[in-house]
Amino acid sequence: GKLPDCRFHGADLPVENISWEGANRFCSQLTNLTSELYHLPSEAQWEYACRAGTVTPFSVGETITTDYANYVGNHIYRDEPPGVYRHGTTPVGSFPPNPWGLQDMHGQVWEFCADAWSDDYTGAPIDGSARVPERRGQDQEPVYRVARGGSWHETPGYCRSAMRLKVADDDRMEYYGLRVVLDSLRQAAQ
Repeated sequence: GKLPDCRFHGADLPVENISWEGANRFCSQLTNLTSELYHLPSEAQWEYACRAGTVTPFSVGETITTDYANYVGNHIYRDEPPGVYRHGTTPVGSFPPNPWGLQDMHGQVWEFCADAWSDDYTGAPIDGSARVPERRGQDQEPVYRVARGGSWHETPGYCRSAMRLKVADDDRMEYYGLRVVLDSLRQAAQ
């Protein structure tokens, strides 16, 4: 499939300017190409991976600096000094990984989750699966989805492990991206 019209170009930069629908199509195409099951993470999976066993606002601790994430660095979190504002994405892996070895979970690009948006977790699945949207008829509101992690375009508070963003499933921006999950427990043929 064709990649989205990214604003930032480079083989080591994250895909951005993609909608939730486009990210989901990419996962389906990758599954068809490889015969392995790829998908967007559920919101629960994303936060679990981001926190990596921590209970602090960020996987690196109580606060964050631009030494650990790509965000609008001239804004501060708590008492940290201002940092670098890079005005775009950075090469994947430019910052230290979280305790589980995952990189760029804070900042860089908002990462879509498979879940339909809900204002809170009331009625959310308790098994880590994604919240499925209610069926909607024609001429009704679009389905909203969840994005996590903050971005290069946001202040550091938006990069917290618990921060959530409500996004229409067809909305594309230069700070929306994706992180795919390979489901090692199932094959795509199942």
